[in-house]
Amino acid sequence: MLMERAIIHINVADFAVAVERVLDRRLDGRPVIIAPQGAARATVYDMSEEAFQAGVRKQMPLGRALRRCRDAKVLPPRSHRYAQAMDRMLRSALPSSPLIEPGDRDGHLFVDVTGSSRLLGPPVDVAWRLGRRILEDLNLTPIWSLATSKLVAKTASRLVKPLGEYIVDPGDEAAFLAPLPLFLLPGIERGDLARLNDFNISRVFQANQLTADQMQALFGDRGHFIRDRLQGIDPSPVRPVGQSPPRVVQIKEFGNDTNDRFRMERCLYRLVEAAGRKLRQQALAARRIGMVIEHTDGVRRIRQTAAKPATADDFALFSHARRVLDLAWTRRTRLRRITLICDRLIDPPAQRPLFVAERRRAEKQNHLMASIDRIRHRFGTDALVVGRTLAA
Repeated sequence: MLMERAIIHINVADFAVAVERVLDRRLDGRPVIIAPQGAARATVYDMSEEAFQAGVRKQMPLGRALRRCRDAKVLPPRSHRYAQAMDRMLRSALPSSPLIEPGDRDGHLFVDVTGSSRLLGPPVDVAWRLGRRILEDLNLTPIWSLATSKLVAKTASRLVKPLGEYIVDPGDEAAFLAPLPLFLLPGIERGDLARLNDFNISRVFQANQLTADQMQALFGDRGHFIRDRLQGIDPSPVRPVGQSPPRVVQIKEFGNDTNDRFRMERCLYRLVEAAGRKLRQQALAARRIGMVIEHTDGVRRIRQTAAKPATADDFALFSHARRVLDLAWTRRTRLRRITLICDRLIDPPAQRPLFVAERRRAEKQNHLMASIDRIRHRFGTDALVVGRTLAA
């Protein structure tokens, strides 16, 4: 008989702002926005709850954010501070379990305490002590939740943000999720929300009324994955401390070294298609696109860029990848090999665009990608090709 898993999710809400407030108590209680200052196209990196209530959102242009929250204090992002705080959070959690999966400087930790009751006591006590330890060590007050999977634990944390705790007992996962809006579930993408919204489905219990065949017709292969998510089924493990995070890598070695720009972009799009397909199959999105190019004379160049928001869409990935190629390919020497790397993988963002025009464009794009995936799954990868790849 398998032992019920016990997964704790720790989340310090508005992590960057929380760290800044520990260092400067004058920021307490006032709206704060973390964003690069002086940049022409600066966007919001993080914001306090006060700024959020005023309408500020992550990745929003700074000018628009300040129009919505005129009295906000703007601070530049200081990544080294957030990385140090995450390291201290990790050290605080280490006595509880060797299975700890931290986020990327975002105040999130998954801690697997399955089977540790005889040594550490009931999981709820472990979670409570861990929250207290982080408060004492870092002066940060975390949200915590306890459930049998990462999916349910993270969803529970979202319900009690910015402060609180939530316990979902084993066997109660489906009942807990049933009344919730779909956008709260990690892994449900914007395209999924748009497709279900076409049928006036916005809650988990409404989507659960669809049969397996109906889900297959709507989402193709993703239908089984989405049905599991709606029921709270998530077998994904908590990675051990120090284990390398997952990433998607695609490599193209040229038979004849080349410096033909058009050929390079055709091959790059093929790599992007393969990477995007793998990301969507795993229900993940990439927050960073990297590239390694190797010249005939042995010189290697490595460049990368952030994807904001995270994406698994071929067209968005290609836009980022082409920009990275421009950064890396600064010599006229022929290329021998190109490696595309998609990493910092997360559940796809489900927040819908704010404006109607943006929303319609995003929904159209998501419908297109879903249709392409279904056709290729049924008839093969080469059943549908993009024109720029024909000569690749």
